Amino acid sequence: MSYTIGFQAKNNASILATEAPTANQAVAIVAALRQSADEIKFIRSPQEGDMGIEMLLLLAKEEAEEMPRRV
Repeated sequence: MSYTIGFQAKNNASILATEAPTANQAVAIVAALRQSADEIKFIRSPQEGDMGIEMLLLLAKEEAEEMPRRV
């Protein structure tokens, strides 16, 4: 499932967006954006629609549980 993260940089009036192919990668992007003081405007996926960070974290956890473990 793909995710779109919309954000606004601290010195920019425009809302920018980036894509992540997995929930875990989306969580990493959100964490990086939060550290750089960018404001998260939206997180959305075609299957789930708009969601908050808590829902994204839950989806990332479920995704990790479904992935086969490497030995």
